[in-house]
Amino acid sequence: MNEAQVLDIARDTVLTLVVVSAPVLLVGMAIGLAISLFQTLTQIQEMTLTFVPKLLVVFVSLILLLPFMFHEIKAFSEHLFDLIILPR
Repeated sequence: MNEAQVLDIARDTVLTLVVVSAPVLLVGMAIGLAISLFQTLTQIQEMTLTFVPKLLVVFVSLILLLPFMFHEIKAFSEHLFDLIILPR
C-alpha cells in the first residue's frame, strides 16, 4: 500500500463521516435556530426551553435517519474490506 492509497482511504473516511453526521447536525442546528428565534420574539430566556426540544428532535432524527446512516457505513466498510482483500 502506497501513500496515495492511504490518502484516498483517509479522504473517503472523512467524507463518509461528514455524510453520516451532517443530517443530524443540520437538524440540531435548525431546531436551535428556530427556538432561539422564538425566544427572541417572545423574550423568554428559559434555559430548558432550548435544551429539551433540541434533545428530543435530535433523538427522533437519529431514529429516522438510522437506516441511511447504517447503509452509508456499511457501504464504506465493504469498500474498505474489498481493498484489504484485493489491493489495487
